[in-house]
Amino acid sequence: MRTFASDLPDEIVRQGLDLKDTTDFKLKEAREKLKKEDWKESILPYSYRPFDNRYICYMTELIDRDRHDVMQHFAKENLGLVVMRQYLYEPVKIYNYIFCVEKLSDRRLFISNRGAGIVFPLYLFQTKDNPKKRSFSSVMMLFEPEADYGVKKSNLSAEIIDSLSKAFKKTPSPEDIFYYIYAVLYSETYRAKYAEFLKIDFPRVPFTKDYKLFKKMTECGNWLVDLHLLKSPELDSPVARFQGKGDNKVEKIKYGQGKCFINNDQYFEGISPEVWQYQIGGYQVCDKWLKDRKGRILSLDEIRHYCKVVTALDKTIEIQKEIDSLYPEIEKEIIEFKNSKKE
Repeated sequence: MRTFASDLPDEIVRQGLDLKDTTDFKLKEAREKLKKEDWKESILPYSYRPFDNRYICYMTELIDRDRHDVMQHFAKENLGLVVMRQYLYEPVKIYNYIFCVEKLSDRRLFISNRGAGIVFPLYLFQTKDNPKKRSFSSVMMLFEPEADYGVKKSNLSAEIIDSLSKAFKKTPSPEDIFYYIYAVLYSETYRAKYAEFLKIDFPRVPFTKDYKLFKKMTECGNWLVDLHLLKSPELDSPVARFQGKGDNKVEKIKYGQGKCFINNDQYFEGISPEVWQYQIGGYQVCDKWLKDRKGRILSLDEIRHYCKVVTALDKTIEIQKEIDSLYPEIEKEIIEFKNSKKE
């Protein structure tokens, strides 16, 4: 960034940083803009891939397809559901394009050459530059095609909230609804039953009329979200450990018998085959995270982070079993909505 905002000629910066102009990015214009502003204030936490958190200098002049109309709602505390509308990829046997975020996120959060992760913010925030226009690719709302912006507004349709309130005789919080949805989408039973539909459209969520069942699913969803955002205290006692002496450099990744070697002498142990093979967003999380760091020396924080990721996946598998034991009861008596597309 210091090089980009320096007084070096444009062409030297272009060649040195291997940059090309695109529809949304013009190097000359971006450099002129950055020289006038304190770009350091725009360096923000960023969800690059599931469990792979990085930093980005988030200025619209710097980013191709910046999705500012959506990402602006993550400037404050928020939750977001990320899904894909469809998948047609042979390596992905069952729909697993579901994750949660609480910060800016990459358009390709899920690994895919076709399509992109669609972000549904739980809350919408009024900002001075909120765009008035909306389109399919702009602010994606969980159930509501249009909504009036307020200082802070739940991104849930009135019909959903009203229907749940009538069925439960009390109004669930937006967070509870989010957690319930997240739990349903992590049900392997749900994914298998609607496998063909999930190949062609957005996931649709059945809502139970049973408040006690709703709360059980909410608890599971909350548990999952805390794990996936690496906030759960359970992660302080990881199931994985880093063993061996060496320089911590990721060279050749090899897995077998519960161990993942990153070089000839060092490895992570305590990784079950189920965890190693576990996919989110179309790829094996444990394998992908290390491959993205091939050739690098892992810091102590990165080693701890990886052990937490392994633990989070191990717990996720456990919770999914609990969700699958509850899910069949959901479809016995579900809430019918006037517009079936809002289910």
